[in-house]
Amino acid sequence: MALLAANILFGANFSLYVSLTQHGVSFQQIFILQLTVAALFFAPSVLFSRQSYRIALEDFGSIFIVAIMVVYGWMYMLLWGATETSPIDASMIATLGPVVTLFVAHIVHPQPISWIKAIGALLAIAGTIALLSDKNYHLLGTTNEAFGNALVLFAVIAIAANTVLINSQLRQYGVLTIVGWYYVIGLIMAAPFFYRDFLGIFSLSISKIAIFELVYVTLFGTVLPMYLLYVGSRHLTAVHTALYRYVQPLVATTLALLRGQTVIDHANIVGAVLIFSGVVFVVTGNIFPLRRG
Repeated sequence: MALLAANILFGANFSLYVSLTQHGVSFQQIFILQLTVAALFFAPSVLFSRQSYRIALEDFGSIFIVAIMVVYGWMYMLLWGATETSPIDASMIATLGPVVTLFVAHIVHPQPISWIKAIGALLAIAGTIALLSDKNYHLLGTTNEAFGNALVLFAVIAIAANTVLINSQLRQYGVLTIVGWYYVIGLIMAAPFFYRDFLGIFSLSISKIAIFELVYVTLFGTVLPMYLLYVGSRHLTAVHTALYRYVQPLVATTLALLRGQTVIDHANIVGAVLIFSGVVFVVTGNIFPLRRG
């Protein structure tokens, strides 16, 4: 339930990012506002938690690396990419997460991969290629959509790797402590470069709708779902955690269509069918283990 709620909240962001940039809010301003509010919200869990003072130096090094991946590899790149492409494009590319997670999990914790999981991964990759190779969805090219798609894909890889790499520290030190350190580290590193963007937020002349959207993407689109994401990930495998990301394109597509931000074409349909079929195979893959030797 935590993962389901988190991905519903995350899914709405794709439409709101596009809307906010159309109202004159830059993605840098959205980024630093999200990061600041999240850091303030989770700071007590860092400063007043006994677990923070028990973190081994080696574990803190891992937390620092993953914090960079979460804040800059995922938050910043996803936000940047989502403002350059359509909500449907961004949310559909984000569904590649379970496949990336499967590969990373296998590299970090080697184990046999069933043939049905392999087929599922291939189907998901084929679906992504179908989405990106359409005339309006070139991954490589000169259009803003192409650049945005590439940034979103990079963000997906970063967050999928993070899901696997930080799992043991989450179990040892707790969700609040680890997530708190993510945002505290991220804000400390971002402040010297984005403080002007933060100050510029207060001089913006935007509508009440845009103000509501800023509040949503900051609190209900960042702080709350991030916490729910890691609460849920403590009780499920990395692949199953990534599976719930498939809720996001359903929410993003619905909002984008209702708000007239985009339309569904054949590439979205073909890509969705292949990707959703692929993830079903990945999740049920343990039923048919691949025998080696």
